[in-house]
Amino acid sequence: MGDVGFFEKTDSRKDEGILGGSEGADKKENEEETAVFSMQQQQPTSNFDLNLHPVEEDFINSLFNFDSEFPEMQTENPTQSESIVFGVDLNRKEENPDPDVEIVGSSSSKKRRLSAKEIDELVWKNKKFDLKLGLGELLKRGGGEAGKKNYIMGGSSKDMNSDDTIDHGVEDAYMSKMEDFYISRKKEESRRHREIAKTYAKRLAHEVVDLEGDFLNSSTKKVKDKDLKKIVLVDDDDDKAEVLKSPFGMALEMIRIRNSRPIARKAEEFKWVPKSDKGSSFVAPKVPSLLDLSIHTLAKNAEAMVSLDHVPDMLRHKLSQFVCDCRKMDAHFVELLARGSPTEIRVKDGSLVTEDEFTKIFGSCDTKNLIVLQLDLCGSCIPDYVLQDTLARSPKSLPALVTLSLNGAYRLTDKGLNALAKSAPALQSINLSQCSLLTSAGINNLASFFKSTLRELYLDECHNVEAMVVLPALRKLECLEVLSLAGIQTVCDDFIIGMLEACGKNIKELVLTNCVELTDVSLRIVGKNCSSLCAIDLSYLRKLTDSSMRYLANGCRSINRLKLCRNSFSDEAIAAFLEASGGSLTELSLNNVTSVGLNTALSLAKCSRKLFSLDLSWCRNLTDEALGLIVDSCLSLRLLKLFGCRQITDVFLSGHSNAQVEIIGVKMTMVSKHLNNMHEHHEAPLRYSTINRFG
Repeated sequence: MGDVGFFEKTDSRKDEGILGGSEGADKKENEEETAVFSMQQQQPTSNFDLNLHPVEEDFINSLFNFDSEFPEMQTENPTQSESIVFGVDLNRKEENPDPDVEIVGSSSSKKRRLSAKEIDELVWKNKKFDLKLGLGELLKRGGGEAGKKNYIMGGSSKDMNSDDTIDHGVEDAYMSKMEDFYISRKKEESRRHREIAKTYAKRLAHEVVDLEGDFLNSSTKKVKDKDLKKIVLVDDDDDKAEVLKSPFGMALEMIRIRNSRPIARKAEEFKWVPKSDKGSSFVAPKVPSLLDLSIHTLAKNAEAMVSLDHVPDMLRHKLSQFVCDCRKMDAHFVELLARGSPTEIRVKDGSLVTEDEFTKIFGSCDTKNLIVLQLDLCGSCIPDYVLQDTLARSPKSLPALVTLSLNGAYRLTDKGLNALAKSAPALQSINLSQCSLLTSAGINNLASFFKSTLRELYLDECHNVEAMVVLPALRKLECLEVLSLAGIQTVCDDFIIGMLEACGKNIKELVLTNCVELTDVSLRIVGKNCSSLCAIDLSYLRKLTDSSMRYLANGCRSINRLKLCRNSFSDEAIAAFLEASGGSLTELSLNNVTSVGLNTALSLAKCSRKLFSLDLSWCRNLTDEALGLIVDSCLSLRLLKLFGCRQITDVFLSGHSNAQVEIIGVKMTMVSKHLNNMHEHHEAPLRYSTINRFG
C-alpha cells in the first residue's frame, strides 16, 4: 500500500517555528501544518517496507485516520528527539513539505520502522508508552512546552490546559484501540497457526500408506483424542513394572537384548544350512493315501452314484467336500445325502439346486434324527415359503438338530428365521453369515429362543444387524462359546466391552475381521475376560497397536488359531507374543503383515513346535534363510502359504528338509490343486463342546 507516515525534515535549521514565534506566528504555523497534512493525504508517497504486518498497518491507519507509520522513537540527536511526536517535527516550519518528505526505512534516513515484535514489546512489555506515563506524558516529553498546546492526532491540533493535564477521554480511547489491536492480532496469529497445524496434520495423515500404495480407509482416520494414549506399548493406566514382569514384557526385553548384540553373534543364532550343503539325502515324494484317491475318483463320478447307505458320516462329509470342489453338487447328490433318516447333511455349495428340487427332496425327508444340517450357498432355493413347506413345516420338526448352517441364504428373512427357531428347539450352533435380509429384530428373537442353549453364533456380513441394538439380547446367551461378527461395521469398543463382561468367561473363539472401529481397548477386555480363548481373528483392524499383542499374550495363554492379516503390528511385538504364548499355536496367519522379519522367524523356529498351518503371504522381509529356519524347525508344519513372496528363490524351495510341508503360492501352479490342504475338517457338530447325539 502507498502511504506516508509522520515525517521529520532533515536540514540543519533549529529553534524556528513553534518555539520562537509570537501568538500570531503560532497560529500561522498551525494553519500551515494543517495544510501540509491535507496535501499529504491527497498525494501519498509509495512505501515498500515489508516489516510491518498488514494487521498493524490497519490499526495505525484507523488510529490516526490517515496513512501513517511508526518511526523509531529515539534518534541519534537528543535535541531532535525532544521535538519529535510520532514522527512529526514540532520545531519546524513547513512551507513546502514535498521536497523534505523522506521514505521511512530508506537508505538516506536515520530512522527505521518498528517491527511487529518491537511494537509488541513497546505496547505490552515496557508499558511506559501507554500504561504508566499516559499519552499526555508522552506528548510533554516529545514536544516540551508545545506539547501543552498542540496535541497532534489525525492531523489536527488540540489545546491543552496549563496545569499539565490531558484529555483522559482521548487517552482512554487510545488505550482501548491499542488493546483491541493487540487482541485482534493475537487472534489472527492463533488462527494462522491452527491453519498451519491442520495443513501439516492432513499431510502426515496421507503419508500413512501401506506398501501396496493404497491409502488407509477414511473411517480409520477418525481417532478420538481419548484413544491417542493407546498407541504406546505401555498405557498410562498400566503399571510399567508389572508390564515388564509379564510374559510378554520379559519376552520383548529378551528380543531387544538379542537385537543389540553384535552382528557376528546374531549370525550364529540365525544359522540355516540348505539341504544341499548338509549332504544329499533322498526324500520320497508325497503319495496320497488310497482313501483319498478313492474319494477323489468317486467325486469325479458323482452323477453315477446310486446310494450312500451304510457310509459313515465322516466319509460322507469328506466325499461331499470333494463333490463341491468339483462343482458337481446337484440335486441328485443332495438327494443321496438326504435319503433314509440321516444324522448329518453337509452341503458346502448348493447353488445348483433349484426351488422345486429342494422342495421335492426335503418335503419328504425324515429329519427326526438330523443333528447337523449344512446348506451353504443355497440362497436361491430356500426363501421363507420354501422353508415353511419343508424344514420348518411344523413346530419341532427338527427335534434333534444341533448345528444349522445357512451361509449365503440371501432370501431368508426374520419371518423364516423365527419359523426355523420354533422347529429346532435343541439348536446350539447357527451360521447366518451373509444373510443380508436379516435385521436386529430377528437376531433378538433368536437369542430369546436359545438364551440358555446357544453356543455358537455366526453373523458375518449381516449388514442390517446393528451391534448395539442386539447387545442386550446377546448378553443373555449364557453358554455362548463362539461369536463371529466379521464385517459388521457397527461393532465397536463399547459392544465388545458390554458383551465380554457378560459372556467372556465361556468364549472360546472370536472372529472380528474387518470390524474397523475396534481399538486396543477391545483387546484389553479380551485379555482380561477371555482366559479360555482358543481362536481369534483380528484381520484388517488397522487401529490396533502392539499393546493388543501384549494383552493377548498375557491374558489368553491357550490360543491355538490366530489370524493377523494386514495389520500394523511390529516384528518385535509378534515375536514377543510367539515366545510368550506361541507354544500352543497350530494355525497362524500373518498375511500382509509387512513388518514380519528376522525376529518373527527366530521366534517361530524356537517356540512353534505344534504349528500345522502358516500363512506368510506378502511378507517380503523374509529371506530364504529365515524361511528355511522356520520350515526345518517346525516339524509339525504341513501347509505354508507364500503368495506374493517374490523374493523367495530355489535356495529355500530346494534346500529345506521338511518333506511333509506343502508350499502354496510361490510357483505358478493352480490353487485348486491344493484345495484339499485348505479344508477345515470339523467332523463334530460343535467346535469346542460335545453333545448327546441322541438327546
